[in-house]
Amino acid sequence: MPTYLMLTNLTAEGLRTLKNNPGRVTEVNSEVEQMGGRVVSQYATLGEYDFVTIIEAPDEQTMAKISVELGSRGTMTSRTLTALDAADLSA
Repeated sequence: MPTYLMLTNLTAEGLRTLKNNPGRVTEVNSEVEQMGGRVVSQYATLGEYDFVTIIEAPDEQTMAKISVELGSRGTMTSRTLTALDAADLSA
């Protein structure tokens, strides 16, 4: 299944939501599954992005749907990258 990296920054509203409901991160991961993806792992990061999330989705259309749905809420902005297994490049 294709793998995608979602680089996320929380908006002021997203920071308030996370502060008031720390479990929201897990809830969003469940919502990703309901949209057809699967969160493989997620990291809170320091620096340019607040979170890096590794997501598997069956195709680009599903990943685009996930990105648009999450972004439309006004709690975060994101950049999504397609990730290719390095071992596949040498094959």
